[in-house]
Amino acid sequence: MKIKIKRFDKSLPLPEYKTEGAAGIDLYTREDTVINAHSFGNIPLNVAMEIPKGTFVMLLARSSTHKMGLMPANGVGIGDEDFKGDNDEYTFLVYNPTDEDVLVEKGDRVAQIILMSLQRVDIEEVDHLDNVDRGGLGSTGKK
Repeated sequence: MKIKIKRFDKSLPLPEYKTEGAAGIDLYTREDTVINAHSFGNIPLNVAMEIPKGTFVMLLARSSTHKMGLMPANGVGIGDEDFKGDNDEYTFLVYNPTDEDVLVEKGDRVAQIILMSLQRVDIEEVDHLDNVDRGGLGSTGKK
């Protein structure tokens, strides 16, 4: 499978898998960005993408992003297959829960993408489901 990537700043590397076994493609930040303490911030990731029909992008934090004091604001970002214009730059919305401002420097790797297959479903509304209730969250216990 191939994806087309447009870089906004060509002085930065193309996104890449950093190891042979990596699941995610690391993205590089396009500019220095300060995320103020106890605030949200948006980090430009230097790419617009055209992905194959029937796929979507999951935008995730790298496993080391928490060491910077940042966390994804909405958990997981989704890039739809039709988010593919020349100026549709992917950005990473983060939250800084710390008491200090965090500087994300140009070229840092804070986010990664994973391409996933999309399966659309038909929605059927019913009054009852043909299953037994399990009892809500944590219904199977702790051990």
